[in-house]
Amino acid sequence: MPDWVQDAIWWQVHPLGFVGAEAEAVQTVTHRLPRITGWLDHLVALGCNGLALGPVFASSTHGYDTVDHRRIDPRLGDDQDFDGLVAAARERGVRVLLDGVFNHVGRQHPAVSDPDRRHWIRWEGDRPGTFEGHDLLVELDHTQDDVVALVVDVMCHWLGRGVDGWRLDAAYAVPPAFWARVLPAVRERFPDVYVVGEVIHGDYAGVVAESGMDAVTQYELWQGVWHGLAEGNLFETAHALQRHDGFLDAFVPWTFVGNHDVTRIVDQVGEALLPHALVLLLTTGGTPAVWSGDEFGWHGIKEQRAGGDDAIRPEFPADPLAVEGGATFALHQELIGLRRRHRWLHRARTEQLHLTNEQLVYRVAADQDALVVALNVAGAPAVVPAPGAVLAGSARSVGGGLELPAHGWVVLSS
Repeated sequence: MPDWVQDAIWWQVHPLGFVGAEAEAVQTVTHRLPRITGWLDHLVALGCNGLALGPVFASSTHGYDTVDHRRIDPRLGDDQDFDGLVAAARERGVRVLLDGVFNHVGRQHPAVSDPDRRHWIRWEGDRPGTFEGHDLLVELDHTQDDVVALVVDVMCHWLGRGVDGWRLDAAYAVPPAFWARVLPAVRERFPDVYVVGEVIHGDYAGVVAESGMDAVTQYELWQGVWHGLAEGNLFETAHALQRHDGFLDAFVPWTFVGNHDVTRIVDQVGEALLPHALVLLLTTGGTPAVWSGDEFGWHGIKEQRAGGDDAIRPEFPADPLAVEGGATFALHQELIGLRRRHRWLHRARTEQLHLTNEQLVYRVAADQDALVVALNVAGAPAVVPAPGAVLAGSARSVGGGLELPAHGWVVLSS
């Protein structure tokens, strides 16, 4: 993994939703990418230093049905708009990561109908194979040398234009052996590239080892965090943290409590426990990402229907000052700032010190550095054994322990 990733904290954006683009492809270019450029100072003020962009390439609808990997979607703008965004990010010390949709293409992609490129597509008889039953998403044939060459070419093209890394969409559906052919060729030209694969479940460490990716998305921890908090079952959260430690022995996962595919974290856990989810994200090992809008406590329920992602991928105003930061924004700043002051947290492991259904105390450490974190999800105060000086949150000393307020949390020196 590139050295720079230790200090990376990402702000993740779904561009088409962010700029309020049309739901379906248009041919007329509308210069909307500068609206994202206008939010870069917000990203920096939040404490992040990475911009993780969702799909920006020409597509038919939501961005994941690509029709041209070398063209910026006209609904977002053109090459000049993209270059301007990358340049503005670079001026602020912000890294840029692109979303590589390489498992499938849109049904309108030229390869689907071009006899000379027919072999790019996985066919089921005389019909193109589709991704997870989505008729408009046609799967590539990852056994083909030309598909390897396509992906290497696309990744290197945009890395040459100034981006720093790639998120590999639906990487769980692509044989790791395919990435093992692609990534060495990419790294030969761009050795500092960061590559994270979208993997929802399975053998995370095995996928990383076989594919050559730097990391995968840590959905296990996401599930253990929000569900454990929501259900008042911190045994589930503690178990997820133990599993997370095992992954850290092999690689540093991409961690999150919200993204473009899931219900907003505030709707998963409730406003009272939103801080606890954020504390867990920012005090445990991993490369953390903040889903744009979560820093404002925005709501959004994912629904399993056409257009069911619209609520979690809303349009942002052109002017960031039109949105009030509020307490949730300030909490993000505080906890991201704490993480920046303890950069060793990137590879830190957790040790359980105290656990009940509604209280969890853990020590997080790397080498000689350590912090102690205490969480109380109960609606009443609770006393826990947790020594140390308060760095964030609130608690008061009681005998040999600390009393956390109802729904309280604290981060302590160790």
